[in-house]
Amino acid sequence: MKRHPSFISVHPLRALVLTGLLTVAGQAQPAVSPDVPDVLDLRTAVTYALENNFSIRQARERIREQEGLIVEIKSHALPNASIDSGYQVSDRDLVRDGMDPAADNRQNWSIALNVRQAVYSGGRLSAALAAQDLVQEAALLELQAVVNEALLQVRTRFYDVLLAREQIAVQEQNVQLLREQLEMARNRFEAGTVSNFDVLRAEVAMANAQAPLIRARNDHRIAIDELRFALGYSNVAPGNVRKVPEFVGELSYVPMTYELEPSLAAALARRPELQRLGKIEEALEAGIEIERAGLRPNVTVVGGYEYRNAYNSARFGDALDGWTIGVQSSWAIFDGRRTKGRMTQARSQVEQARLLTEESTLAVEVEVRRALSSLQEAAELAEAARLVVQQADEALRLADSRYTAGATTQLDVLEARVALTEARTNQIQANYRHNVAVATMRKAVGQGDAFLAP
Repeated sequence: MKRHPSFISVHPLRALVLTGLLTVAGQAQPAVSPDVPDVLDLRTAVTYALENNFSIRQARERIREQEGLIVEIKSHALPNASIDSGYQVSDRDLVRDGMDPAADNRQNWSIALNVRQAVYSGGRLSAALAAQDLVQEAALLELQAVVNEALLQVRTRFYDVLLAREQIAVQEQNVQLLREQLEMARNRFEAGTVSNFDVLRAEVAMANAQAPLIRARNDHRIAIDELRFALGYSNVAPGNVRKVPEFVGELSYVPMTYELEPSLAAALARRPELQRLGKIEEALEAGIEIERAGLRPNVTVVGGYEYRNAYNSARFGDALDGWTIGVQSSWAIFDGRRTKGRMTQARSQVEQARLLTEESTLAVEVEVRRALSSLQEAAELAEAARLVVQQADEALRLADSRYTAGATTQLDVLEARVALTEARTNQIQANYRHNVAVATMRKAVGQGDAFLAP
């Protein structure tokens, strides 16, 4: 299969997440959209969207944000060192000492290295680190959910393009058949076997067939732009504005079978949205411990080395220097019940998260049932449409034969052509719905896109 070299290769979802983390950590610049390829298939569209879809890129940035929060929290467990300095000049009247006329130093300066190390924080630090680790895992699961949703949109938009292309082909074929019918009516009118009414009827049918063709072409153009948005393609260079690739693929009907009970079980076990809510609930539970730390003491070791001027001299040669070390502790014996109020809020947040998980679980179950029902409907329509096309094609063949033999009217032939066009339109729409329904079902049960399956 021909593949444009500017598009990236596919990689599984697990590798995608890892790649996303590496991209985030390296702070890579946004990818530059390549030129419009000559040929574009569904696999290439999916792999391109993995790196360029804006929703996916934003989800990766949220992972980087969580990494920064973890680094910030870990900094409280490490020693904090600072160099503090100061210089001050005072009015002479403020420093004159009548008891000691020599003590007339108006300048004061100091340079100190101060180090602080938290020894005990009531469990706040360990709970905060555990919470942020869970939040980071939730961000990874969010990325997976965003990928599943974004790639479903890419597949749907690609199928939209194929549907519009097939509709154009059906309408063009219909116009060609009506043109042949018009030519036949004119020949028979010139031969004197039919009246001018048959020619007028064929001309009207030919004119009426132009409107559906025009609409199909417009739908095709719009579908391409919608696909471009889903891909995250933003290259509007002059050579790409009007260029349209050749879209490779067809809306074929391949039966797929899903059972309700296994589908529900798979969705509850694999949907990243539900797993993410579980991680958030655990992180909020750690938040209770964070607030409880307000009831416990905090202990910090402090130390440093100071270099400052002597009492009666501002010269560096007369400076005093030395080290200090000590322990600082604080314990809020009574804070006006502030900590208790915060713990109540934290417990309420956990309960809200639990209720949201239950609500989302029910929503997933409904989504699976709806997707399964839509898949069954689409399969039945696709199978029925296939049989109708065969029947309509045979009916038109018989109508043409009888009209040529003079055994039927032109109206019967036109009706047969209209019926065949309608049958073909229904078939491609049914195949389209089935393809979309299969992709939607995979996403509903947590399978993700077929090209990312291991």
